[in-house]
Amino acid sequence: MEYKDYYKILGVDRNASAEEIRRAYRKLAKQYHPDRNPGDKQAEEKFKEINEAYQVLSDPQKRAHYDRLGSAYAQWQAGGGSGDFDWSQWFTGAPGGVRVEVRDFSDLFGGEDMFSEFFRSIFGGFGPSTRSRGASVRAAHYEQPLQITFAEAYQGTEREISVNGRTLRVRIPAGVDNGSKVRVRNAAPDGGDLYLVIQVVPDPRFERKGRDLYTDVRIDVFTAILGGEVPVDTPAGRVRLAIPAGTQPEQVFRLSGRGMPDTRNPAEKGDLYVRVHVNIPQRLSERQRSLIQEAARIA
Repeated sequence: MEYKDYYKILGVDRNASAEEIRRAYRKLAKQYHPDRNPGDKQAEEKFKEINEAYQVLSDPQKRAHYDRLGSAYAQWQAGGGSGDFDWSQWFTGAPGGVRVEVRDFSDLFGGEDMFSEFFRSIFGGFGPSTRSRGASVRAAHYEQPLQITFAEAYQGTEREISVNGRTLRVRIPAGVDNGSKVRVRNAAPDGGDLYLVIQVVPDPRFERKGRDLYTDVRIDVFTAILGGEVPVDTPAGRVRLAIPAGTQPEQVFRLSGRGMPDTRNPAEKGDLYVRVHVNIPQRLSERQRSLIQEAARIA
């Protein structure tokens, strides 16, 4: 199985901070986003690869597991790299590995698997989990990662799953975030519960903090001085934001109720915060320069 260097995929150093990883991801995600590359299969695969790398490196626990594997793999290569890498060490919890139980339920969701074989091997496919209190042990439940788009997280979506000959339609509520768990009762192979662990593909236009979203918009200096309107993307579509005269660089405007919905009450939404960046022109016509100089004299 081929080792995937997630740091190289994102173009960051192994000691990169969380902010450096986020910036690198946003830049690449914008470049290879399917909306910017319609019909380009290579860009689509690159976008998936970028998202897979970000899913791991943006999560401290997953990143730690991945870094331990990278160390073990490097040792194997340094020893000459003869034969296949001992992946069993990773799965069984032997020294240098982390125990992850994996079962083949790749066809469970009846759709395209967004993760590579390498990702699923490290972070698990369908693995049982139990909890206990005192001497009593609850029935095992199963967890399965499920990747959805940012738009699906905003609107809510559905998935069809097939378990033991049954086809079940599962509703994913609007407002879910990374790590959210959707319970499907009695859907596990042994009659236990299945938990779908949500992984949301980030949208490069938005930064999410709980139910609130943050986005950036650029305006020219004349709009900042005189005021005007500018189009702003929201999860529900584009709106026009009124820019008051005298707007300052990096000023933030709040669009109430334009954020992510509450999972329990979708009618309640967070806010969208719009950060304004002012573009200063590098070249002016003679007429523009003359008028600005006149304004400066008057001031």
